[in-house]
Amino acid sequence: MTGFPAGSRARIALAVTAAAGLTLVVSGCGGSSGSSKSADGTVTITVNDMPAKTDPVNRKIFLDDVAAFEKLNPKIKVTPHEGQMDPQTFSTKLAGGQLENAFYVYYTDPAGLIAKHQAADITPYLSKFPAVNQVKPELRKVFQDDKGHTYGLPEGNYSMGLVYNRALFKQAGLDPDRPPTTWDEVRADAKKIAALGKGYIGYGDYSKSNTGGWHFTAEMYSRGGDVAKQQSDGTWKADFDNATGRAVLQQLHDMRWTDDSMGQRQLLEWADLLQMMGAGKLGMYLATSDNIPTIAAQYKGDPKDYGLGPIPGGKGTLAGGGGFMFNPKDTPEQIKAAMAWVTFKYENPDRIELGAQRAAQAKQPVGLPEPNIWTGAAAQAKTAADTKYANVPVANYAPFQKTIAGIPLVLEPPKAQQIYAVLDTVMAKVLTDKNADADSLLSNASKQVDSLLAAQ
Repeated sequence: MTGFPAGSRARIALAVTAAAGLTLVVSGCGGSSGSSKSADGTVTITVNDMPAKTDPVNRKIFLDDVAAFEKLNPKIKVTPHEGQMDPQTFSTKLAGGQLENAFYVYYTDPAGLIAKHQAADITPYLSKFPAVNQVKPELRKVFQDDKGHTYGLPEGNYSMGLVYNRALFKQAGLDPDRPPTTWDEVRADAKKIAALGKGYIGYGDYSKSNTGGWHFTAEMYSRGGDVAKQQSDGTWKADFDNATGRAVLQQLHDMRWTDDSMGQRQLLEWADLLQMMGAGKLGMYLATSDNIPTIAAQYKGDPKDYGLGPIPGGKGTLAGGGGFMFNPKDTPEQIKAAMAWVTFKYENPDRIELGAQRAAQAKQPVGLPEPNIWTGAAAQAKTAADTKYANVPVANYAPFQKTIAGIPLVLEPPKAQQIYAVLDTVMAKVLTDKNADADSLLSNASKQVDSLLAAQ
C-alpha cells in the first residue's frame, strides 16, 4: 500500500548506506534547482528522503552518511531535504525549479514520470556504478521504459505474506512451522483457531481507510488475478468483475458468516489487526514482514510468537517499495553526482554489514526477510549480516523466505489509492452484510474504477 503509516518502512535494514572506497569526483555546472558550481568545480546536489527530526536515530544516520560521502567525494556537496516525492505538487516543483536532483518515488510512480519525460535518462552513466547489476532485475525494470532505458534506481522493496500467531497455532493443534499455503487451508486453520473460545479470531481482514481495497488487490493477485489491466492502446481498465473477484468475496463471506472465524467486529483499518495480533487473539492476516516488530514495539506482543508464511495461493504477491529518480533538468555532471550519492547510501554491497550493525545498535529490526533488493553475492552478504546481527526470530520467517523467490511480484495498479477507496466499499459490504450481492458489488465498483482510470 503506497504510503504506509510511519515506521512501516524498515529504513536502516534496507538502506545499506555508504560505499567504502567509492569515489566519484565530477566537475559541475549550473542547471536544475538547488545545484550550483563553485569556483573550484564542486557540484552541489539536492536530495530528499532525509528522516524528520521526530525520527532522531535515522536522521543522525542519514546525516552521518552525508558527511562520509562528502569526505570520499570532496567535489560533491549534498544538500538534504526531508520528505519524498508528492504527486500532488511534483509538476509544480519541477516547473518552478524546486525539484531535487535526486528524488524518492514509490514503484507506482516511475511509469507515469517516464511517459511524461519528467525524469532524466541515466542509462549512459550506469556503467560507472557496477553494483547496480546486483539489484534484482524485476526491481530495476520498474524504472525502465519499453526500450530498456533506465530512469531510476531501486532503494527498497516489500511483498505481502501471511503473518500468523505461532502460539495460537500450537494451541489449536496446528503445526507452527507449516502455515497455510492455500486459501482452503487458511479457512480450515481459521476455524480451528476460532474454536479456541470466545474472543479468538482465526483470520482478520480490512475494509476501511483504503486498506480494504489494498487487501482485496493482494487477494486477487494471490489467485492469479488482477485489479486493473493495461490495454493494447496503453489505457487501463478494471479487471476484477470476474470469477476471481467473486472467489475472493466468496472466501471472505464464508469465513465471516458460515464459519464465524473472522469475528463480529468489522470495518477494520491498518492498526486494528496489529493490535489484535499483539493481544494474542488473532490467528492470521495478510501483511508485510515489518508488521511483526511493530506488533512487538507498539502493541506489546512477543516477537517469538509470530511467524511469516507465503501469501496463500502463491500465484502472485502484491509488491511495492521505492527508489530514486533524477531531475530531467540535471546536467550530466549533476546526474553522475546524484547517482553517486544514491548508490553510496542505498545500493552498496560493500557496507551491507555496516547497515545491519548500525540497525542492531539502534535497536531497529535486523533479520526480517524483506526489504531485500539484492541478488548474487550481495544477497549472500545480506543473509550473512542478518544472521550475524539478527535481533528478531529469523527461523519464524523461514516459510516465507523459502517460497518468495518463486512467487511473481505484482505492482499496485495505477491510481492505487483511489481504486482502494472504491474497493473498500466492496469489502465492507461483504463483511457486514450476510446477504450482500457480490455480483452487483463487483459490477458497480468496476464501473467506478473504469471512470477513475479513464481520467488519468
